[in-house]
Amino acid sequence: MKSSTSVVLIHGLFLTTSSWQGWIDRYAARGFAASALAWPGLDRTVRELRANPTPLTELTIAKVLDHLEASIRASDPSAVIMGHSFGGLLAQLLAYRGLGSAVVGIDATAPAGVLELPFSTLKASAPVLANPLNISKATMLSPDQFHYAFTNTLSPEESRTLYDRYAIPCANRVLFEGAFENFEPHSPARVDVSTDRPPILLIAGGSDHLVTPHYTRKNFELISRSSSIAAFKEFPGRPHFTGVVPGWEEIADYALDWALQPAVVR
Repeated sequence: MKSSTSVVLIHGLFLTTSSWQGWIDRYAARGFAASALAWPGLDRTVRELRANPTPLTELTIAKVLDHLEASIRASDPSAVIMGHSFGGLLAQLLAYRGLGSAVVGIDATAPAGVLELPFSTLKASAPVLANPLNISKATMLSPDQFHYAFTNTLSPEESRTLYDRYAIPCANRVLFEGAFENFEPHSPARVDVSTDRPPILLIAGGSDHLVTPHYTRKNFELISRSSSIAAFKEFPGRPHFTGVVPGWEEIADYALDWALQPAVVR
């Protein structure tokens, strides 16, 4: 697949496209056409989605994935695709649909096949997953819950600033589907990991509570079953919201530099 000067950025749960603005500006300064692609119905402000989270309750993995695929095919199928957290899972699934010249998953959820869920992952997800009746709702994390899951390397005050600026309620059904993907034979998060696909890089934050480095390493081992390029890079001391907390520029530059010249990194 030919290389591209386009970069598509996919946000995860609890966030919107606004979380990518620094990356868009940084890549544009390097001459790349970078854009953040919103999930269906989420092309709204943080304030609007907090006030009316109804669009979040209408989402499923399949609906989000099909929307992203259609958007990328219509614009640039050979774009570099990057995703954060659950957006990192979506980016990987798009790779298995043949999209992207290269794909980067940052603190990414894994496709079906990784069975181990660390305690910290369960704790961070508990505000949503602990109650099955939440599945049709949109749950907002508290500032303390956001601090534990996304910004644990920052002070509570620094975390609160990012919470107020970026955090939205969760698309609960999507999180439930992801949590139980290994028990659903027809889950849209289930792929044949042995098939050819574009190169994939998985980036882990060394202090990530929500998607731990160990979990990301297991994800890497899963996608390495293909003969296609797979790479793994851990940045010590980084939390889950690594693309925004101070020092994010290093991760952004590494992701793009790798995508332009994909190589195996372990």
